Amino acid sequence: MKNPLLVVPLVFLFCLAVGCQDKAAKAELEQMKAQADVEAQNKEIIRNYFVAIDKNDFIKLKELSTDDFSFKFPGLIESMDLDGIFQTIKTHYAAFPDWKHTIEDIAAEGDKVAVRLSQKGTHKAEYDGIPATDKTVTLPAQCLLVIVNGKVKEFWAIENYLDFYQQLGMELKPKEAKK
Repeated sequence: MKNPLLVVPLVFLFCLAVGCQDKAAKAELEQMKAQADVEAQNKEIIRNYFVAIDKNDFIKLKELSTDDFSFKFPGLIESMDLDGIFQTIKTHYAAFPDWKHTIEDIAAEGDKVAVRLSQKGTHKAEYDGIPATDKTVTLPAQCLLVIVNGKVKEFWAIENYLDFYQQLGMELKPKEAKK
């Protein structure tokens, strides 16, 4: 080699380039870990949310919900606020006192948590005009919840109420033709 001093700057540039890549990789890894931590926290919030529903713990539900909370599901003309969902829970658990949510799958991405769950309870009192049947019914559901600052802001649910009412003895029949 004609001039060994030329190697020193090249080695320095190589080390600098490798070091910068390492810092960038570490920063990206830290960001991914932080995101994973947030998503794990969001899943835990949702687990606690369903436990609070099953316990009819309205104080805990209020703590876990934003002030502008909204509940939505197909067929509901306007979304329900927190007071509306509390009334729905009270009415439902009056008829199905042992009602329980079981989370089958839960996944989080960013501020959204998706849940596939089953619900089960025994019909012990009148519900929607249907006298108590003492039947145990199940109601699968898929939910998407949006978390903002550690609280549930939006709760979207899709549930199979046709099957639910059929389990309670309701029958589906076609409309009678007009004469």
